[in-house]
Amino acid sequence: MKKINKTETRELTGKIELRENGEGKRMLTGYAVKWEKKSQVLGFLRKFREQFKKGAFTESLEKDDQLFLWSHDPSKVLGRTKNGTLRLEEDDIGLRFELDLPNTTLGNDAYETIKRGDVDGVSFGFKVEADEIQDADDDLPLRTVTKARLFEVSVVAFPAYPDSEVSARGFDRIRQYDEERERQMLKIKILNNL
Repeated sequence: MKKINKTETRELTGKIELRENGEGKRMLTGYAVKWEKKSQVLGFLRKFREQFKKGAFTESLEKDDQLFLWSHDPSKVLGRTKNGTLRLEEDDIGLRFELDLPNTTLGNDAYETIKRGDVDGVSFGFKVEADEIQDADDDLPLRTVTKARLFEVSVVAFPAYPDSEVSARGFDRIRQYDEERERQMLKIKILNNL
């Protein structure tokens, strides 16, 4: 199976918590992904749903450096795992994050914007390395991501699923699945007619 080498993003509304200790240190916590929770309908031409299996990011968390960004903008870095300002952990619920907000203009703006409730979405950028696709009860294929590289987590203003470019990436994978299934059905028909 040919995999398309493209970064995908997914966005969700979740509970983002802000904390500040007596020394003025500010922390942002929440979940970037929750295990086996079906997404909203994704896809541009071919619709599907998606979910992540527990442990999908284990290998990536061990070997890669992840960033925490403002709205997927690589010029607006709020923290990273390499220096310990971002901590990511897979627990029984999902991929949990803790971010120490920097004492910078960007950090202060992020803190105030989230505190006011203007921004309450979380998103993440990843590349699928292994997935499974199955037919679901609602006539929409269900893509289960079992292994992925995590590049970044972001706070975002629009907690909705990705734009057409990302959806088109997902569409290609689902179309590939459909074509493989059709080929298998054709082989079965040919064998039955022999």
